[in-house]
Amino acid sequence: MSTLDKLGKMTVVVADTGDFLSIKKHKPRDATTNPSLLLAAAQMPEYKELLKKTVREAGIPLGKDISPLLEKLAVNFAKEILSIVPGRVSVEVDAGLSFDIRGTIEAARRLIALFEKEEIEPSRILIKIAATWEGICAAKVLEKEGIHCNLTLLFGFAQAVACAEAGVKLISPFVGRILDWHLKARGVEHIAPEEDPGVLSVKKIYNYYKHFGYKTEIMGASFRNSGEIRELAGCDLLTISPQLLKELSEDDSDLPRKLDPERARSLDMEKLQLNEMRFRWLLNEDAMATEKLAEGIRRFSADLRKLANFLQGPGSA
Repeated sequence: MSTLDKLGKMTVVVADTGDFLSIKKHKPRDATTNPSLLLAAAQMPEYKELLKKTVREAGIPLGKDISPLLEKLAVNFAKEILSIVPGRVSVEVDAGLSFDIRGTIEAARRLIALFEKEEIEPSRILIKIAATWEGICAAKVLEKEGIHCNLTLLFGFAQAVACAEAGVKLISPFVGRILDWHLKARGVEHIAPEEDPGVLSVKKIYNYYKHFGYKTEIMGASFRNSGEIRELAGCDLLTISPQLLKELSEDDSDLPRKLDPERARSLDMEKLQLNEMRFRWLLNEDAMATEKLAEGIRRFSADLRKLANFLQGPGSA
């Protein structure tokens, strides 16, 4: 049995890619996408026809607002992914709406409506929203409407607690990007997986959620190496790149469970009380979380603009 198979016995494995061929190969239960992954996939020759089909269906004139086209593209990619995976796919709203509660809610409703038009059950969709205060507030409204959300770009503990209190379906703590920040801040090239700040962040969130009985699922994301994944064996879900899925599938070493709900419930913990002011203060006090959240929003927004330019380029129609 491969390490990937062993991991799948205790953790739901999710493919972190927009590449259908990779998803078919590794057979994960769920899949996640984001603007950066869609941009990469859109430039692959094998998806040229899907792009042309999307442009034709959207019928958006060049130079006009192409937000509907971008949303339709995300839905079309997700539809193809859902024909492969048995579970759910995460689809991201425009990062430019990260501080717009109403705009985020409306975008999520539009995406769900597009999926329903394709006869895809909303229960198979997770709407990805940046874990800003506004994003969490939007997700709280959407969850009450039965639209499940995946709060992404999550780097700080306050973000995780606010998401759980809001009744969010799932969160995606970004392990690798936390490591990136600490490597640079400490001026080192390596931190052992068991001491990795991203790994320790997810462990803290996991133990807190299980200790206090929160139903929000935890999906570790953005891994830099397989050691991080091994240290989080037992987490609810882990979304893993094709490269690391391949590495784990070719390895057969032991994989002990590192996260356990029963152990978490036995820990001595104090509950964190949050309101908007407290949330913003704690986020502000966490330089890493503040910087990586802002950077992540900028990066996703920039990649969405690149994707828009690519779709409007020569030969797109």
